[in-house]
Amino acid sequence: MFDGFVTERLDSGHAVISVRHGGAGPAVLLLHGHPRTSATWHLVAPDLVRRGFTVVCPDLPGYGRSTGRTPTPDHSAHSKRVFADDMVTVMAELGHDQFHLAGHDRGSYVALRLALDHPEAVDHVALLDCIPISEHLRRADTRFATAWWHWFFFAQPATPERVINADPASWYAGDPAVMGQENYDEFREATSKPSVVRAMLEDYRAGLTVDRAAEDADRLAGRRVEAPLLVMWSLRDDLEGLYGDPLEIWRSWATDVRGHGIDSGHHMAEEAPRALANDLADFFGAAASTT
Repeated sequence: MFDGFVTERLDSGHAVISVRHGGAGPAVLLLHGHPRTSATWHLVAPDLVRRGFTVVCPDLPGYGRSTGRTPTPDHSAHSKRVFADDMVTVMAELGHDQFHLAGHDRGSYVALRLALDHPEAVDHVALLDCIPISEHLRRADTRFATAWWHWFFFAQPATPERVINADPASWYAGDPAVMGQENYDEFREATSKPSVVRAMLEDYRAGLTVDRAAEDADRLAGRRVEAPLLVMWSLRDDLEGLYGDPLEIWRSWATDVRGHGIDSGHHMAEEAPRALANDLADFFGAAASTT
């Protein structure tokens, strides 16, 4: 995976972030979701490099091979604001004070927070399989609670750790034939670590508490994403079925919104990498290369 990329560990001051980066041209930061690692981008990232981009793929703090902060009772150590600050620090250490940004699943919430808190750093932002956490919770009904019950299970103290760590291979399903063997092996290594499981759960606990509060404060203050926003969602997942057109929700959060569904299951970087890379490259605007 990631032929020609450099892999290193960068200290953000509060976390040590494992990051892959390669290429030349405008910088793109790709943020993975739960329970994946940066390896989920192993087909998309090289494609973007071929199209003229520098691509940076970190493991989110506490995920994969990154380390994060010690959990706190209010879960703020795993807030999206803290994660976003770490990502800005990592990009600056790599020489990128301004960059394009894409996030999937939990990584999309980090990307949203980064775009809101650090607008000067973000050229364009793509959010994949995402509406704001507060919008999910504002619309929560029986269908949402049944389909997304894990949000509320993960929020419970201690019990999720005991359940998941008893048999992580059964809890975190994955298919190497779909994911690619090396990506699968890295995902399996990460999800077998109790420290990673704890960090991932703290991510969700922060989502229902400090992250929702931050989004509610944004709405009250009238803050919006000012960078051009591309929204894409998996047509074989449930986002559109739960909420209708996600663009209608995003138009109240951003000034310049476009997007569409993509023919994929939830993990679009693994299931539809070529289509995803095409759409990201077109949106980010580098000259495409066919080599």
